[in-house]
Parts: sequence; C-alpha cells; structure tokens
Amino acid sequence: MFCHLRPMRRFYLEKVFPHWFLSSRALSGAEAVNALRPFYFVVHPDFFGQHPREREVNENSLKRLSVYLENLQKPGFRSLKPTQLTFYIRETDQNSSDGQEPFSTTGFRTVKFTLHTRDLLSTVLDILNSCSLSTEHIQNLNINVHSQPLKEAKRISDRPIKWSKSYYSFTGFKDPEEDLEQVSRMETTLISWLDNNERSALKKLKNSLPLRKELSRLKDELLRQLQLSDIRWQRSWGVAHRCSQLHSLGRLAQQNLDILKNAKGCTIIFTDRSGVSAVGHVMLGTMDVHHHWTKEAPGTEPRTFHVLFERLPSYFDLQKKLMLLEDQISYLLGGIQVVYIEELQPVLTLEEYYSLLDVFYNRLLKSRIPFHPRSLRGLQMILNSDRYAPSLHDLGHFNIPTLCDPANLQWFILTKAQQARENMKRKEELKVLENELIQASTKKFSLEKLYKEPGVSSVQMVDCCKRLLELSLPYLQGMHLCVSHFYSVMQDGDLCIPWNWKNGDTVK
Repeated sequence: MFCHLRPMRRFYLEKVFPHWFLSSRALSGAEAVNALRPFYFVVHPDFFGQHPREREVNENSLKRLSVYLENLQKPGFRSLKPTQLTFYIRETDQNSSDGQEPFSTTGFRTVKFTLHTRDLLSTVLDILNSCSLSTEHIQNLNINVHSQPLKEAKRISDRPIKWSKSYYSFTGFKDPEEDLEQVSRMETTLISWLDNNERSALKKLKNSLPLRKELSRLKDELLRQLQLSDIRWQRSWGVAHRCSQLHSLGRLAQQNLDILKNAKGCTIIFTDRSGVSAVGHVMLGTMDVHHHWTKEAPGTEPRTFHVLFERLPSYFDLQKKLMLLEDQISYLLGGIQVVYIEELQPVLTLEEYYSLLDVFYNRLLKSRIPFHPRSLRGLQMILNSDRYAPSLHDLGHFNIPTLCDPANLQWFILTKAQQARENMKRKEELKVLENELIQASTKKFSLEKLYKEPGVSSVQMVDCCKRLLELSLPYLQGMHLCVSHFYSVMQDGDLCIPWNWKNGDTVK
C-alpha cells in the first residue's frame, strides 16, 4: 500500500518499520487478537489474584483497549482520540524492562503508553513495542497468510489461529494456554482456600479494627460538619489510605469551612480526577495534594484559579441545564428516560456529559423522529460515545450511540420496547432476590459485612449466595466478605472470593 510513496518518504518508513510491515495487508480482528497473545499473557488479570489494585488497573485498561480495537474495525470510522493506557506487566523470561520502569519486588512493572494509531497492525505493533515484547511472530503470521491462495485466505482470515507447540519451543515464548491451564489445575476450592487463609485474614482484620473505627468517626464528623449526603470512594483503597484522605479533607474544612459548605447536600467521591461528575457528585482527585482541591478545577481556563468548591454554585446551574436537556430529549423520544449509570458508563465530568447530551439533542431536533407522546414512558436509555449501533442491555436500558442514525434508532427502540420492559421487570425482581440472599447469608454466617465488587452482576451474586447458603462455614463469623472474580485476602482482612467458586475436589 506504500508503493507510490516518494523515495525519501519510503526510506524513512523503512527505518521505523520492518520491511514486512510496509508490504503487509490489514490484519483482521481475529488475527490482531492472536498477535496480541504474548501481551495478554503478561497482563491477564487472572495472574494478579494476590494484587487486587494491579488487577483492577489491568481490567479497566483492557476494557478501554477492547473498545479502541473495536472502533478501529468499524466501517468508515474517523480518527480516534488518543487513548492513554496503564498496565502492570508480569515479569517473565521473555519480556525485558529496557526503557521501562524497573521491576517491583512483587514481580511486575508498570507500563504506560498512548494509542493514536489508525489501523490494527500498527496498533498491535505499538502495544508490543511499548511493552518490550517481541514482534517476530507477526512477521511469521503475515508470511503464513500470504502463503495461502487468495481465495482460501479470505475464507479463513477470521478463524482464530492455533499456534503450533513447536513455535514456543523455537522462540522460547511460553504458551499462554498452557499457563492458563496450569492456573486452572492449581485452582483451589472455597473450603480449602478458607482453611489456608482464615488465620491471615483474621489477623489483618483485628489489626485494622482501630483504623476502621477511626474511619467511621471521621466520616460521620465530616458528614455532619459539611452537611454532606455521603462520602464514597471509587476504588478499593485500604482503610489507612481512606483515613488519610479524610484527614486531608478535615484540614481543608478547618481552613476553608465557608467555601466547603457550598457542597451542602452533595456526595463527595475520592477518585482519580477532580471536578464534578455527570450526576453532580463532587470528585476529589486523590493524585492531587489536598490543597490542590481548592485551586482550579480541570477544564477551567489557565490562571483563573477559581477554586473547585467556590465554583460549585455554577456547577449546580449547569446541572439544572443538563436535567432540562434530558427532559427535552425524553420528550422527543416518547417519554423514554435518559439516565447515567455510574457502574456501566465511563466516569464523565458534568461538562463532558452535558456536551454529549447536547450533540445528541441537536441531532434529534434536526431529524424530528415521530414518536407518540409518552408511548415509551417507563423505559430508560443511556448515551454512549464509544458504541456504533444501538443495543438493549440485559438490565432493560437501551445503549444509544451519540451519533446513531435517527431512523435506525426509531426502528430499534420500537421493535425492542416490549423486551426492554420485560428486562426491567426481571431486573427489579432480581434485585429484590439479591438483597434477600445477601441478608440471609450475612445472618447465617454471622458476617460483619457482605458486599460485591462493581464488576459482579446481580445474576452472579444471586448464584453465589444460593450456593453459599448450602454450606456450613464457621470460618466466616465476624468477617468482611467480598464477592469478586478471584481469591484474595485484602490488606485490612477482607476476604475476596470469586462468585463462581468451586466446591469439592480440586480441579484435576
């Protein structure tokens, strides 16, 4: 595809890319996934069971990478916004730390890179090079593809590639499937894991009790002093970390009490960025020193130095406009309610979400789709800037792309409306059952607390609790139990168990 480049331009490209890259055809989605297998092997969350923070970072980054790769494959896609990703990479024999951060004592290192590529092949190369992983297998992949007759190559281009065992023997790479099989074979049962970890968890829990009391005291004091609705954390930080954050907020309140009272009635969330969220929560970025919370908020003009808490009244005005915009969209779409679901949508600031709604509203206004007034009342929709086509979620809400074709949108909503109502009814019934099972499990095992991670669905939680109630587990008395996707003892003694835990003999 570079055959018409000028000599100088081609010479430059040959310096940057291997010769086979310049003459290769575009990768299919299946080939890209196979080409990234060495990368998935070193970042797969299943290998970070004892490191919940690193596992969470990798899970979130993999989700964003998946969206990026999906968008690259959409017909007629435009240039994508640069996407910054962070991964924790396992230390293996075949990846090098040259040019990256040094390995930590836990056996992994941090890699950060920004994707701004326009095709799958360059994206794959960018990822592998950023992680200091070999790209030789891509050349082999490309040769194998070209060795097929054109007709046959087209026919099998999307078939997942099964690499020969001799490939790993020759290159020295480890077979990801073999390692995952080993993890599966080593997987323990719930009973055996509790046997091995009960003492450690109990010791950590007892050590954390004074800090837990301090955390509760600090939170109650700040809620009362600032008249807040709630204080929450976006991540699973330890109790000591949370206490430190509340101490910082308390010092800030002593210095600027009148300004902080602008947050009266609000929920404060400690997260990765400062500002006001799409649903009106005050976000305090934990990466900032606490006095930065009183300086300019993200998105403000340089050198204005308007403090975040001072600007809250103007944020509240914007929130009123946003709610009006949601009502106008609802009116144009037959009464369907526009909602923002924190657990299922990316974290957006109030300004970002307003802009998203505004773009969608103007497109609707121009098209004037004929919906019968109030015909869709009781239904819900969320706006999604990453999706290409509308879809119906299992929980009953519609996922609507901001740039969705209005005619297709009308047809999709009308044909799926009844299914959406049935899904929403099932969701409400499932939520009631989930809460009943959580209460029953908490009571039976005398748990101090039973909760789940955001990534665990109600269906998974119901299945987990039903099976737990069939067992006798004296180990759990007084414990904090978290239903997750992996086994782990948290630093403060919380027990994490996978929702699909196994009972009986260890997997052979």
